[in-house]
Amino acid sequence: MPAVQGYCVKCKEKRDIKDAKEVTMANGRKAMKGTCGTCGTGMFKILGK
Repeated sequence: MPAVQGYCVKCKEKRDIKDAKEVTMANGRKAMKGTCGTCGTGMFKILGK
């Protein structure tokens, strides 16, 4: 599985999401949740429908 990229607000750059897991939000949309591979800050990326 290729690495998922998201925006890290602490690094202020796009980074790979470490330990990414797909979650479903309350409105039914899918998202990826994990941590920044560089600094360890929590990351969240909303996916398409």
